[in-house]
Amino acid sequence: MNKNLKYSLVIFFIFSGFSHSAELNWHVGLTSNRNLITAKGFEIDPDATTVLYLAGLSGPSQSSQELDSLLYEYSANSADLTNNIIVISNANPDAELLHFPPEGQAYTENTVSHVLWRWIGTHAPDLIILERGEDYGFVEAVSNLGIAGFGTLPVIRLSQNNKKPEFLTSILGLERSEASINRDQRVARTPQKVAEQLASVYGYDFSAPVYVPGMSIIGRLRLGHDNAVNDLLAPYLREKNFEITNASLLAGQLVFAEHYEKTGSRESLQLVLRAANLAFDDEGNPLNAVPLHNEMSDSFFMATPILAKAGKFTGDDKYFDIASRHLYYLRDMLLRENKLYRHSPEADVAWGRGNGFVALGLALTLSDFPKEHPSRDFIFGYLAEHLEALLSHQDADGMWHEVIDHPGSFAEITSTAMIGMAIKRGLDDGWLSEEIYRPSLEKAWKAVKIRTDFNSVFINACTSTGKMASLDAYLDRLAIFGRDDRAGGMVMNFAIEMANR
Repeated sequence: MNKNLKYSLVIFFIFSGFSHSAELNWHVGLTSNRNLITAKGFEIDPDATTVLYLAGLSGPSQSSQELDSLLYEYSANSADLTNNIIVISNANPDAELLHFPPEGQAYTENTVSHVLWRWIGTHAPDLIILERGEDYGFVEAVSNLGIAGFGTLPVIRLSQNNKKPEFLTSILGLERSEASINRDQRVARTPQKVAEQLASVYGYDFSAPVYVPGMSIIGRLRLGHDNAVNDLLAPYLREKNFEITNASLLAGQLVFAEHYEKTGSRESLQLVLRAANLAFDDEGNPLNAVPLHNEMSDSFFMATPILAKAGKFTGDDKYFDIASRHLYYLRDMLLRENKLYRHSPEADVAWGRGNGFVALGLALTLSDFPKEHPSRDFIFGYLAEHLEALLSHQDADGMWHEVIDHPGSFAEITSTAMIGMAIKRGLDDGWLSEEIYRPSLEKAWKAVKIRTDFNSVFINACTSTGKMASLDAYLDRLAIFGRDDRAGGMVMNFAIEMANR
């Protein structure tokens, strides 16, 4: 990385306040009316037990101000602190009807219920102190069924005694909740363990050679599952008669690029070059941009890495040249003033995975670009400015969100995995500053592990998303809580990147 650029990035983050602090603030989520639910906290030690105060389940509460004051008073006595504390003092600001466990699709049905359930689950406190009054089944669900797949945790009611700082400092040896233990066990997994767990579930169906299952198959190849993957690819290597009619199919050819690099298969190389040659007309002249981009930021990932692979495999600069031209075309159309990318010209919205596609696509392309190519520095510049913009929107937990710069949009796992992979590539190859980006990477990896359970179930993977016409349309996308092929492939490859230190 250019020394002057590294210096500039360090200065930027010093003055933008990018520093660790024990005082934490969260955007928990949005109500149905798009009002923001927030939380505040104070962390003395990541390994300490955590007490969460929860008020306002029935709407704005008289306890809210007292709990905010409690947080301030407790954190002021730093010598006596024994527990981490989180306060959600206005959990249901619009007084919506709640139901626990939540039912329906997140986050368009039972919105606040889903928001609180998933957010509290991922933070897995050891004790919840809940304001008295209607709880909509919360206590029973959390105490007996467990919260968001993490397990049970104890709940007591708010009283005059336990809303004093002295109560918190008097709790010594608070027992870990089942939810907290589960969360710690998720975090303790090695990258290799996470990758293998996911590879036992994802990457077994390549009935359509598209990128979603393709990323899991690439992961399995990287993990050494060669024979099983060979069987999945065999029909395509024999026939080679499928048409590439959309961007997903184009990106799916990255599977054959990985296969060629691993095995030297000439049939796989032919499929890679067939895909890359779509960027040229019948006379071999480069087009203005790679077809099938549909004016979407997805094409940073869907098109350019396969071109870079073709250039790497053949040594022909024409593939690098058209990759550069394509990137410039997309950037000129989609880059916003804040250096995030709109998903398409249809709406000026920085969709989470849409920006994940940009970061990962640029990183993968740069990994295969020759150092002497005149466009390489420009591509690195695109990536550096984008990651710089993204860092300022990473939340306190390490996540990036469904709409990157919209407070309260849900923390989205595929975006975080893709941006994390891009950062890891940049650190491994020496493009990025360790001082700035390593802490961000470690936070992202921890956050992804927390939201990936032992049965390959994910929390908050955005469903398949084409061009949307408004901010509301992106905010209303289904947030999947379950198994998901797209998240499976992205998180598996993130784990593999983290394992390759």
